[in-house]
Amino acid sequence: MPRRQSLRGWRFVLVGVLAVVLLTCLLRAFVLEVYTIPSASMEPGLIPGDRIAVARVGVQPYHRGDVVVFDGRGSLDPYRSTAPAWQQALAGAGQFLGLVGSPTVHVKRIIGLPGDHVTCCGTGGRLTVDGRPVTEPYLAAGTAPSATRFDVVVPEGSVWLLGDNRGDSYDSRSLLGAPGGGMVAMDRIIGTPVARVWPLDRAGALDRIQLGSSPG
Repeated sequence: MPRRQSLRGWRFVLVGVLAVVLLTCLLRAFVLEVYTIPSASMEPGLIPGDRIAVARVGVQPYHRGDVVVFDGRGSLDPYRSTAPAWQQALAGAGQFLGLVGSPTVHVKRIIGLPGDHVTCCGTGGRLTVDGRPVTEPYLAAGTAPSATRFDVVVPEGSVWLLGDNRGDSYDSRSLLGAPGGGMVAMDRIIGTPVARVWPLDRAGALDRIQLGSSPG
């Protein structure tokens, strides 16, 4: 009897694993990827452990204010991993299933598009784009736009990205003064989050916020 219950338990686990794999394959077939939020850099909207469905590149054009998932190699991360091959393979399997995050895949918000002049902080401590103060409704109450001052013009083919948790985010500001100046090439963008799929009590579509300006 105990052996039969044990086999039944293993069957349940196997069915669960197969269901996750099948769901992942179906999502990818419909131009979606699943990623796990690895850090607190996008709080309060996205928190560590959240799993998000991401519409891959080509599904929609990008706008200021869009949250994007991107490959940080060549900007925030080195091009090559120094981890052993077996560790890379194991991590790759977990990332494929959306069970773990990738150390080189990041989630940030587009603040500047090609040609934009982005500064912080201007009159009243506001972030500005092309001289106009920007309203940022996704920031937690009392969050300053940036403790780091910057004044950049985004080159063609690149974007300027910031995390919503400005005091705890490794983003474009972190590479000011380095080669590339913190710009992230648009061809490194993987896609845009469209829904949170885990945890279930917070699952649902993610709002798309277009960054607007407000009177100074």
